[in-house]
Amino acid sequence: MMHSLLQTRWSLLLLIPMILTIQGCNTMSGAGQDLEAAGAGLEKSAEQEKGY
Repeated sequence: MMHSLLQTRWSLLLLIPMILTIQGCNTMSGAGQDLEAAGAGLEKSAEQEKGY
């Protein structure tokens, strides 16, 4: 019984940081896509306003 409880606790201690890391990667990916879209919008606006 004690071995199983200890193993479960260690599994949770390792699993929680892994889940947080994966969520962080997804968040950074989404932020990168947002910045890319904003940059594309600025570039398009600049091309339209250039006038030559």
